Amino acid sequence: MSVDGKISTGDTDTMDFDRDLRQIVGVKEGLQQYYDLEQQTDLFSLNTGRVMAKIGVNDRTDEPAKVPVSFVIVDNKPHLTSIGVEYLSKWVKTLYVVTTNKKHPAFEIERDNVVIVPCDDVVDFVDLFRRLKREFAIEHLTIQSGGTLNATLLREGLIDHLSIVVAPLLVGGSATPTLIDGEAFHAPEELSKLKVLKLVGAKILENSYLHVRYDVV
Repeated sequence: MSVDGKISTGDTDTMDFDRDLRQIVGVKEGLQQYYDLEQQTDLFSLNTGRVMAKIGVNDRTDEPAKVPVSFVIVDNKPHLTSIGVEYLSKWVKTLYVVTTNKKHPAFEIERDNVVIVPCDDVVDFVDLFRRLKREFAIEHLTIQSGGTLNATLLREGLIDHLSIVVAPLLVGGSATPTLIDGEAFHAPEELSKLKVLKLVGAKILENSYLHVRYDVV
């Protein structure tokens, strides 16, 4: 994220950290450190179809290098097309598609490593996480989604640890996505819902980047 907590360079899907930070002098020089740390995360990664579409998986025609990480993708709309599902299946070890959409393109894909996790009208994430552990032996997930889903998972008590790379950048914009978005709290009575953190590590990286780690109390 940026120093002011933004996880994008603007408020539209055409604005994207992964693409845009590579173009900014003073930021691009240290960006690789984030990707190096990303390689050290869990072997299961939770994300959304919207994020996958934003990074262009629906349009890619190259043959991706296989990675040992499995993706759990929440996608109801859907944001993924059949091309996107095919690409992801070639890219990751196992692709778990979590969806309430009975016509999701993943149902058309016949690949051994594409697993559909159907849900009812609304995804119950507490139940989903229990199912992922019970049915697929997924004990740990790295969450790499957007601020709205991050907020949902945090308020459901499903986030235990934070590992944040802070880029030397101020973005601004009231509508620019942040690390934690979702609906704001409205009254002092809701203060108990705020999540307190305990700092467990802080490291100064090169090129004015920081890596901070917290436990959720």
